Amino acid sequence: MKKGLFIILSMMLFSTLAACAPGTSIQVDTSNSTIQLSAPGPNPLVNQPDAQGRVARAVAGLWHGAIVPITLVLSFFNSDVQIYEVHNAGSEYNFGFILGELFVFALISLVLRIRRSAQ
Repeated sequence: MKKGLFIILSMMLFSTLAACAPGTSIQVDTSNSTIQLSAPGPNPLVNQPDAQGRVARAVAGLWHGAIVPITLVLSFFNSDVQIYEVHNAGSEYNFGFILGELFVFALISLVLRIRRSAQ
């Protein structure tokens, strides 16, 4: 049973990772639905300033990554709220964004661990 589950999960992981290669996509068809997995394309607005002449860099990415849980919820109710700044500096912004997310989830994990050990 465990070996079969491992094989199925491995195949799903491999399919998902294969879909992340640039220019590739995987389509899974079932009797009720179709799922297409593909990697996002390039951002045409990288290093292009927004209306105020700004390009988001690492610090902005750090902040946007840190507030992503709140921004995600707000984006469901307000179409003007977006999670990710498209007018960014590319890899520099992406690195800050991921660090911001990691910081938030590490902080949440630490708080939960402290609460568990206090009980």
